[in-house]
Amino acid sequence: QVLLVESGGGLVQPGGSLRLSCVASGGTFRDYAMAWFRQAPGKEREFVAAISWNGQMAFDADSAKGRFTISRDNARSTLWLQMNRLKPEDAAVYSCAAAQQVQLVHRTSYYSESTYHYWGQGTQVTVSS
Repeated sequence: QVLLVESGGGLVQPGGSLRLSCVASGGTFRDYAMAWFRQAPGKEREFVAAISWNGQMAFDADSAKGRFTISRDNARSTLWLQMNRLKPEDAAVYSCAAAQQVQLVHRTSYYSESTYHYWGQGTQVTVSS
């Protein structure tokens, strides 16, 4: 059983930056591919970014390209999402998720919510002036 705890959300002005963190416990972090998803009020949860167990492969949603960077440190069992040039439409609850790396056979699997079996509670990001 993997426990994921996010932090780093908050209120930021448009154009600002935030760095989200996700600390994992209860499992061997390097065994898992990790991802960030987000859900805005009244909308479905959507993929933001994902990273393979060793960080050699990373995937971004179109909305995140050029602005968000996903990274991880296996020694610290921590996942990050650096978000720059934030827009009001980025406001959402951001959740990290984990999936056993061996289950991600195809690249497309990284993007699918159903791939991930462990989820954090989420951290709220609000972008407003």
